Amino acid sequence: MTQKEARQALRLQTSSEEATLDLGRILGAAILEIAPSGAEPSVTVLLSGDLGTGKTTLARGIGSALGITRVRSPSFTLINEYHTTNFSLVHADLYRLELGMAENLGLEEYHDAPCVLLIEWPERWMSLTKRDALKILIESRSENERAFEISSKGKVADLLLQNLKEAVKNGKIDLGAGLQLALD
Repeated sequence: MTQKEARQALRLQTSSEEATLDLGRILGAAILEIAPSGAEPSVTVLLSGDLGTGKTTLARGIGSALGITRVRSPSFTLINEYHTTNFSLVHADLYRLELGMAENLGLEEYHDAPCVLLIEWPERWMSLTKRDALKILIESRSENERAFEISSKGKVADLLLQNLKEAVKNGKIDLGAGLQLALD
């Protein structure tokens, strides 16, 4: 991570699965805010962390905010697509793939299309280094506590991170719900 990316980081901590879902809902609402009026939001979100840290839980919260009631882990299907009247959510899980195998999934097409693209285990996607994205690193601190470091790369992701920071500053994030934060 470069010094500029480190300055752009937002650090949050959750103390329960419900708080992680809430964080996802807040992120989903921020994604909707960056879309031009009536347009489909277009952003890539990369979810990194060990097994069981809450990547799919966070994705379920994002989906909930976008109006999708049942986001499932795509561990075996690799990619799940969800469509609403206004946009698409594409959720990919690359855990079962070896390095380089993700290149055959067509993720570039999703990344270049107007949709919300969530990718778990993005380190297995070799073309990733060129992509604009919101990067979320999740670490398990205890059985229930999770630490999130959120950084951005590119214009859309920078705007999304800025919206998240503004939501924190303006009190849109309910810190009483098990969320703690640190702004850089």
